Amino acid sequence: MSTKNLVYTALMTAIICVLGLVPGIPLPFMPVPIVLQNIGIFLAGIILGRKYGALSVIVFLLLAAAGLPVLSGGRGGIGVFAGPSAGFLFLYPVVAYLIGLVRDRYIHKINFIVLFIPTLVCGILLLDIVGTIIMGFIIGMPVGKAIVFSLTFMPGDLIKAIIACLIGTTMLNHSRFKNLIQ
Repeated sequence: MSTKNLVYTALMTAIICVLGLVPGIPLPFMPVPIVLQNIGIFLAGIILGRKYGALSVIVFLLLAAAGLPVLSGGRGGIGVFAGPSAGFLFLYPVVAYLIGLVRDRYIHKINFIVLFIPTLVCGILLLDIVGTIIMGFIIGMPVGKAIVFSLTFMPGDLIKAIIACLIGTTMLNHSRFKNLIQ
């Protein structure tokens, strides 16, 4: 790993941590809040690609596991990986990797649609549905009810995906940024 890639990975990890300063929106019927950190997870894959995007998310999760209050609402510690948010947290690096995989494949043809489709499929559908199913298993909720509750996250995550894809498209198509990441 070059120094440049190490710095980019650390910067993306820091961005995800800073997004955790924004408190989550608690839901009265579910133990998992709506958080802003998903934008950082999406951006990790979009901007850094599969390898370094997933690595930045893994470093972020290691910081959380070490007890640093980097998760939304100042949460941290190993206990969050056994709580209702565990499914979402474990899927974060997978989501960054899958979005980055598509980004890496189409890096010379980047546009909003190329970034939005994998973000929609992996970052919204996969993350929300599988994350809520795992949450359901942890808290003893039926799978059908968990899938219905996953719909709660989708409108906000759709907006987050649009924001991340707009930022990513702008940055990846900017000539100076292209020179930086090569």
